[in-house]
Amino acid sequence: MYYQDLVLALENFFARKGCVMQEPYDIEVGAGTMNPATFLRVLGPEPWNVA
Repeated sequence: MYYQDLVLALENFFARKGCVMQEPYDIEVGAGTMNPATFLRVLGPEPWNVA
């Protein structure tokens, strides 16, 4: 099994559970809450699951 196959299998697993597997964001942003994936999603009213 290749690394890409493992990542795809994990993404599919979490997608079936309604969860997103977020890739790392490797830029200094101060607090972790300033990660764009976190910051922009908390503005909406819908629940959001991420792994």
